Amino acid sequence: MIRRELKYNFKNFLIWTLVACCMYMVIFLIYPSLFDAEQVDINGMLKAFPEDMLKAFNMDINGIDNAYGWLKSEGFVFLLMIIGCYGGLLGSSILLKEESEQTIEYLATLPISRTAIVLQKSVVGVFYIIAITLVVSGSNYVGLLLSGEFDKKQYLLLSVTPLFSSLVLFFLCLFLSTFAKKTRKVLGITLGLVFASYLLNMLAGISDKAEVFKYFSAFTLADIRNVMLDGKINPVMVGISILISALCLGLTVFRYNRKELV
Repeated sequence: MIRRELKYNFKNFLIWTLVACCMYMVIFLIYPSLFDAEQVDINGMLKAFPEDMLKAFNMDINGIDNAYGWLKSEGFVFLLMIIGCYGGLLGSSILLKEESEQTIEYLATLPISRTAIVLQKSVVGVFYIIAITLVVSGSNYVGLLLSGEFDKKQYLLLSVTPLFSSLVLFFLCLFLSTFAKKTRKVLGITLGLVFASYLLNMLAGISDKAEVFKYFSAFTLADIRNVMLDGKINPVMVGISILISALCLGLTVFRYNRKELV
């Protein structure tokens, strides 16, 4: 089944990966010429913006007059969204598609338990999320090499952070998919969940009064700001990500074994 799922989901993986890689590569290629040609003091212009708004995009600790500075601010926000959306959509469809496409009867004829179905599909989902993270990060690494100097150690640590939020979104949406029969009904919920999570994280970054919202956002687990300030990944965030993912996986197995599939 793992080989079948890898083949079935490869096209979507390829599309998402190519779009992300091409988008970032274009930015890296043109970014150095933007300020060299016009001599724009972009960092000076940013001082006119409220400090809380700059903090939400990490622009209070990073300049964006070079490609790496942009990547650490807006660039990584976009990357978290891209991989988060991919992980959420993959989680909402990888299990539910069997019912939506009426192939569940075929699976029922195989000598495989429902628990094994969930676990094997989860392995494929985790594989593709790790794969898109590594491929896009590798492509961005090449783009940064073409754009100028950057902190390679810091970048490698930052490259890992999207996994913590996207894997949680994958397993959460995998669990939510067990309450539906058709993929189209859960896709809207998935995108809404991802964007709501992003919005809560942004609100928490903009205002200290809204800081409590970060506890309800999966993107908080990426904790890219901690990597920039302290030069290390927060092990607490890693542990929370693993715990939430494991809990959602367990609930998915429990729910799927009791769900009426046919």
